[in-house]
Parts: sequence; C-alpha cells; structure tokens
Amino acid sequence: MLTKLKVAIPLILATIIGFSVQSAFAADTTSWDKPVATLGTSLSSTQKDATLTVLKNAANVTDYNELTVTGSTLVKYLDQNQQTFNANSSVYSSALIQKNDTATGINVKIVDFNGSNNITTITADQYKNAALTAGVTNATIYVTSAVPIDGSGALAGVYAAFAENGETLNQAQVTAAQEEMSTLSDITQANKDTSGYSDAQLNNAVTGAKQDMAEKGDNLTVNQITTIVNNQLETNNLTTIINNNQKTQIINLLVKVQDSGALKSDDFKNQAGKLMNNIQSGAKNIFNKLNTESNRNFIQKLFDSIASFFKGLFN
Repeated sequence: MLTKLKVAIPLILATIIGFSVQSAFAADTTSWDKPVATLGTSLSSTQKDATLTVLKNAANVTDYNELTVTGSTLVKYLDQNQQTFNANSSVYSSALIQKNDTATGINVKIVDFNGSNNITTITADQYKNAALTAGVTNATIYVTSAVPIDGSGALAGVYAAFAENGETLNQAQVTAAQEEMSTLSDITQANKDTSGYSDAQLNNAVTGAKQDMAEKGDNLTVNQITTIVNNQLETNNLTTIINNNQKTQIINLLVKVQDSGALKSDDFKNQAGKLMNNIQSGAKNIFNKLNTESNRNFIQKLFDSIASFFKGLFN
C-alpha cells in the first residue's frame, strides 16, 4: 500500500501542477492587461517613434505591449491567396487597440500624423464594419500612418493583436470582412462626388442589414437578404444613388457574412446595434437630415396625412 502511495503521490502532484500551469497560461494569454500597439515593419526608427507618440497621445496611454506587422501578417489575415500582398509587402499603417471590459461596442479613430490623415482608402466606418464581421467586440482602435497608405496593415494588426491575446478570430469571418471592406471602399470611391451620398450612410445601411439578419436567424435566403438590403438603402436615403450592380455586391457580401458564421454569435446583434449608434453619432449632421420632413418615406407621409385628416374632422 505504501509503495502504491509513493507512486501515486508524484503523479497527482504533477497533474495538479500541470493543470495550474495550463490555467495560469490560459488566463495570461487572454488577459488584455495592456493595450497593444501594432507597428508596420517598414517604419524607420524615427517613424516608429513618431507613430508610437501619435497613438499613445490619442489613446492617452503610457503602458502597452508592442507587436510588429509584416507582409506575412497581411498574407495570413487579409490575403491568403496572395493576390494583393506577399511576405515582402511594405507595411506602414499602425494601430493601438484597447480592449474594453464594458459593452462599449467597436469604435475606430483615424488619427492624423503630423497634421495629415495618411490613411488614403479605408474609412473609420469601414474599419468598424470589418471588425464587426471578423468578430471583434468592445474595442477602441486608433489608426495612423507615417506615410500615405491604404491602411490594410492597421487592420491586419488588429486581428493579430486579438490572436496575441488569446482571442484568435474565425478566419472565415476575417476573409468575409476583408471582402466586405473592399466592396464598401469601392462603392464609396464610385459615389464620393454624388450629391446626397456619404460613406457613413452606406456603412450604416450595411450594419443595419447585419443587425436585421441577426434578428431573423443565420439561415436566410437570398430573397430575404435582398429585402433587408432594400429596406436599409431606403432608410438611409440611398435607393436612387446605389445602382443595381452595387446593390448586388452588397447582397453578395452579406451572403458571405452569413456563410462565415458571423451571425451565430450571441453578441453579434448587440454589437451591430452599438455600431449603428456609433456611426450615426459620428455623422449627426447627415443623419439628422435623413429624418427631416423632406426625406421621410412616402408611406410615412401618407399615414401622417391620413392621421391629420381624421384629426381635423374631430377637432
């Protein structure tokens, strides 16, 4: 009996110690105890220092972890087929990610570098929508670049920062998010000079569509998604601006968002709602106009007229 105990005790102790180490490691890798600064590998030492200063000042932080984003990072998260990026691609755009404990939703701020917005292609709302689809939750993200660049490096850095902290995102969702951002960016570029159009309206419509889809489940037909898109385009006063080809692109990307599994997340609808509020809050001048009498939809006006008519009869 004593011999058996002598053998068993070391085994039990080893199991306990092993379990403790694993638990400690798991807790440590998902702690987000500090913000993460993701820096483009192509930055010179001077540019790197200046970039860190811009991001730290914007976020009002002094303590952070550092992560370098390389061409390989771009390939891993944004372009596994290497159609646009490869391991030798330059990376300048950088980000600082703060994971919030409370349900704040996703917020993105593009910060000027020496007085200039050097993120030339991706808008703050496009970053937000991509992050939502990819599975990012409750984070404040600051983005900047020392040189004019499209901003893909900063987005890859966000995904890498989550993985570094034990929250590896679903690659299917990340891939859908990248295609979504590319599509919305192209639509905005095509309509940027069109009267009555704004990138905020487009991103609000797409976010609203995601929220509507999440409310109805995760197995919607193309016809159901088309109806949702039509309603959101109307709500955001884009019906006469977004052409049929662009609408088809939006429908197709939302089908891919659904196929990626993004809608299965219990928190997706809630995060989408917070993002809509965030987008609208950042462009109040635009969305206040959408609620004026001249822009209200025909059906609402009709009901108002009928109500006014009957009110007049009994007054």
